[in-house]
Amino acid sequence: MLKLNRVHHIAIICSDYAKSKQFYTEVLGLKIVREVYREQRQSYKLDLEVGNLYQIELFSFPDPPARPSRPEAAGLRHLAFEVDDLDEAVAHISSFGVDVEPIRVDEFTGKRFTFFADPDGLPLELYEI
Repeated sequence: MLKLNRVHHIAIICSDYAKSKQFYTEVLGLKIVREVYREQRQSYKLDLEVGNLYQIELFSFPDPPARPSRPEAAGLRHLAFEVDDLDEAVAHISSFGVDVEPIRVDEFTGKRFTFFADPDGLPLELYEI
């Protein structure tokens, strides 16, 4: 039987590298692990640390296709970040001008959550533990 240990990384392709780098590092506060430019692919790869456990790989490629729809396109639906204090997290990202949906309550767990989007419209979630 296959034994998967954990999620190793999440890869995201962005359309505007500088804008997305600023969003993920300054707005979301993710730590830069390494940044490389791959000349042959005309692509940046930025490794970002999430809570000492996960890694997001932010890629740039020339003219990537747009996401078909939000969020019910086939494939990855959204990326969720766990937070201790949802109100504090919403206030923080809102201070950067990020639009955040109204806070909802999960009908099964009773936990609070909300959605917002990165610069390319990728749906992101904040989920309060």
